[in-house]
Amino acid sequence: MRKEVKTTSFSDIIRGDTPVLVDFYADWCAPCKMMPPILRELKKRMGNSIHILKIDTEKNPDAAIRYNVRGIPNLVLFKKGKVIWQQAGVLQADQLEQLIRQKLKTAGDT
Repeated sequence: MRKEVKTTSFSDIIRGDTPVLVDFYADWCAPCKMMPPILRELKKRMGNSIHILKIDTEKNPDAAIRYNVRGIPNLVLFKKGKVIWQQAGVLQADQLEQLIRQKLKTAGDT
């Protein structure tokens, strides 16, 4: 019996109905190492209302260039394939949650 594995592309994920927060990072970046526990806390707070992805800019330079990532960590919020917010630097989970909820509301998602 063959097991089928379904793969979803990055563009399919960001174009989906669920908003997506992407953390562009690099392994050598000290501030980037602060983000994983913050993103785990954010996911706990927001649950299934958001997807969170991490993209290594060293392994995916084309994605970093495409989304104009100039500093890392760089957070980009997508809604239905469109960038609705982007910011470089470390933010705490409560700040991120508030910002994301505000941006989604402004973009027409309640």
